Amino acid sequence: MPTTIDLEEDLDAAFDALADRTRRAIIRRLSQGEATVGELAEPFRLTHQAVSRHVGILRSRGLILQRVDGQRRPCRLNVERMQQLADWITEQRRAWDSRLDRLEGHLAAIQEGR
Repeated sequence: MPTTIDLEEDLDAAFDALADRTRRAIIRRLSQGEATVGELAEPFRLTHQAVSRHVGILRSRGLILQRVDGQRRPCRLNVERMQQLADWITEQRRAWDSRLDRLEGHLAAIQEGR
């Protein structure tokens, strides 16, 4: 069973990978369907090797999956992993919404007391 530290390090690694705009663009492209590294490289002014490096980082963080299909190695989003990240963000948003609601109530009470 993963510890809190393991989970935090896992989140750090995933969000670190997503901090790069090229990798975010790759994720956006893969949200439309599978693509090979060559297909992913087309819109960028990067070498095939540079895009492969980005794909490797995303794969090592569990954000994308890659399979062998003859000579092709198509990539696809790891939807389950992306959902885990989305769930974490949703939890954080709920917590902050609750805190802000309490603050708003506190400030309203202070205003009424004047």
